[in-house]
Amino acid sequence: MANPQAGGTGARRTPLQALLYWGMVIGVWGLIFLVAFLAVFAIDLPDVSKLNDVTRQPSISYLDRSGALVAVRGSQYAPPVDLDKLPPYVPKAFLAIEDRRFYYHPGFDPLGMARATVANLKAGRIVAGGSTITQQLARNLFLTLDQNWRRKVQELILAVWLEVKFSKKEILALYLNRVYFGAGAYGIEAASQRYFNKPASRLTIGESALLAGMMKGPSRYSPVSAKERAAKRANVVLDEMVRTKAITAEERAEAVKSPVRVSSVLANQRAQYFTDWMDSQVRALVGEPTEDLYVETTLDLPLQAAAEQAVRAGAARNKAAGVQQAALVALDAEGRVRAYVGGVDYTESQFDRASVARRQAGSAFKPFVYLTAMEQGRNPNVMVVDEPLKIGNWEPRNYNGRFAGAMTLETALAQSTNTVAARLANEVGTGNVAATARRLGITSKIQLDPSMALGAVEVSPLEMAAAYAPFSNGGFKARAWGISRIRTASGKVLYDHNLEKRGRQTVIGSPALPYMNQMMRKVVTGGTGTAARVPGFDIAGKTGTTSDYRDAWFVGYTGGFVVAVWTGKDDNTPMRRVTGGGAPAQIWKSFMGQALPRLKAQAIPGGVIAAPSQDPDPIGDIITGLGIGGEDPPEPQPRAPTPAPEPARPPDEVPY
Repeated sequence: MANPQAGGTGARRTPLQALLYWGMVIGVWGLIFLVAFLAVFAIDLPDVSKLNDVTRQPSISYLDRSGALVAVRGSQYAPPVDLDKLPPYVPKAFLAIEDRRFYYHPGFDPLGMARATVANLKAGRIVAGGSTITQQLARNLFLTLDQNWRRKVQELILAVWLEVKFSKKEILALYLNRVYFGAGAYGIEAASQRYFNKPASRLTIGESALLAGMMKGPSRYSPVSAKERAAKRANVVLDEMVRTKAITAEERAEAVKSPVRVSSVLANQRAQYFTDWMDSQVRALVGEPTEDLYVETTLDLPLQAAAEQAVRAGAARNKAAGVQQAALVALDAEGRVRAYVGGVDYTESQFDRASVARRQAGSAFKPFVYLTAMEQGRNPNVMVVDEPLKIGNWEPRNYNGRFAGAMTLETALAQSTNTVAARLANEVGTGNVAATARRLGITSKIQLDPSMALGAVEVSPLEMAAAYAPFSNGGFKARAWGISRIRTASGKVLYDHNLEKRGRQTVIGSPALPYMNQMMRKVVTGGTGTAARVPGFDIAGKTGTTSDYRDAWFVGYTGGFVVAVWTGKDDNTPMRRVTGGGAPAQIWKSFMGQALPRLKAQAIPGGVIAAPSQDPDPIGDIITGLGIGGEDPPEPQPRAPTPAPEPARPPDEVPY
C-alpha cells in the first residue's frame, strides 16, 4: 500500500496550492471568455480610422433685410477650439458635473458605474448614468444612441481604445469640440456663438456652468425653452465646481449675481414659422446644400418682434372668447414679406397658419366683389337697397337680422351688408368676381356658388395680404416673396432675386382703385373696422367673420404696406362671437401702432376721384344692374333719402 505522505501523484495539495491552482484555472478560462466576449462585440465596431472626419448637414443661416441673424437651420460646427485658449474654469465645469475622476480612470469608472447602478435600483428606474467623458466621446464619435447591452459594451471597448490612443488632454479637447449642445450647435465654440454671440475663449463662469449643465439633456435644460430648469441645473454645476475646487465660493457667489444673457435672437425664437416657409424654397432654388449657406431675406426683425408680440398679446386677451390661434402676414409694396407669424407659440405648435392653413375668408372677400362692380361702371355713391333676398334656394342674412333699406355702395361695404354684396355678385357674375380675385393674387380654389360673395372661399393669410397689396401700392400686382439672395460661406452667389426681370403688372386701374380705397377707408373710419384705426395715418381695410364665428379676419393697409390678420381655432370649432372687428382688428392695430412710425408710411396712392351722385331710385339701379359712370355728371335730381344713422362701432358680419 502506498504511503499517502510519501508524495507522488496521489499527494494532496495544501490549501495554498489549491488556491493558486484553481486561481490559475479560473484566470485562464476567464481570459479566454473575456477575449471571446470582446471579440463577439468587436465584430461590428465602427471604423475608428476616420476619427477626425465630420459628416454633417450643412447649416443654413437666415439673415433679415439688414443682415441681422434670424435663425440657423442644420448643424453648426466651428473650428476646433484649443483647450489652452479656454479659461481654465470652462473644461473644469464639465469635469465637475460629468466626470470628477476623469484623470484617474482608464476610460470607464467602476465606482461611478456602481454608484449609478445602486441609485437606479433604489429608484426602480434609470435616474443616474455612470458614463465617463471618454465613454460619452466614444458614443458621440462612433455609436448610435440605442440603449442596449451590445452598444454599452462597445462603448467600453472604444473608451479604453481612446485612452490608449490619446492623452487625457486630447480626449477632453475632442469631447468639448464634438459634443452636442442643442439648437444645432456641435462643440463648445459653436455653442458659445449660438447661445451667447461670443467665442468660447470669452465664456464666463456662469455661462460655462450653463453649457456644462446642458449635457444632461440639451433640450430639457435649454436656456431658451426651459430657462428655470437650465438655471437650477447651472447652480448644481457651480456647487460641484466649488466642491472640486475648480472655483472658489466667492467666485460662485459672483457668478450667481451676474445674470447670463442668452442671444436675443435665439432666446426669442424669432420668425420660426417664416424660417420653415423659407427652408423648402431654398432647396427648390439651389437644391440640397453641400456647404454652409447664408440666405438674405426680406424680413425686418424689429417688425417681426412687434408682430409676434401683438399676436401673443391679442390671443391672450381674447382667450376667454375662444381665440386659440392667430396668424399675421405683412407685405410691402413690392410683395416683400416684412413680418410673418404662423401661430401664437411655435414651441407648442409648428403648424403654419400663415401660408399652409386655408380658412374661409368671410366678408374680407367682399372687396373683390365691389372691385368687379367698380370696374363694370359703378361707383361708391350708387344707391342700393338692403332688403330680403333669395338667389335660388339661398337667402343671405345680415349680422343683426335686420334690413336697413336704401344706402350707398360705400355704406354697404363699410357696414358689411351681406344682402347687398350677394346681390352685387349675382349682378356682375360670380365668375367675374373669381377672375378679379385671381388677378389680384388669390391662388386657392374659388367656388362659384352665390355664397362666394360672402367669403365661402378658403384662403391663407399670405394670399389675402398679397391680394390686398394692389389697393395699397397704386394698383400693381405683388407676389409675396421672402428671399433676396442666397450665397455660400465663401461668398459665391447662388441666387439673386434682383436678377429676375419682372415688369410691374397693373391689376387695378382708375377710377376703380380710388373708388375702392375710398370705400375701404370708410370701413375703418366709420364701419366695422374702427378698432383698427391708428390716428394720424391713412388706413383702409376690411373685416371678415365666417359662419358661427369660426374665423375672424382683418386685412388692412396704408400706403405701400398691407397686413392680414386671422384668428380662430385649429379644429374649426366656433369662437364666442369673435368678429373681424374685434380680436383681428385689435392685433392689427397693436402691430401697426409700432410698425407705422418705423415705416414712415405715406398716404395710400391712387388719388381721390369724386364719384357722381346717383339717381334717387335705388330699385332702378338694382334691376338694371347699371351704375352711373364717372365720365359725365348726372342731371340735377332730388337727393336720395338719408339712410338711418350708422352706429359708431357696429358689430361685424356673418356671411350666411
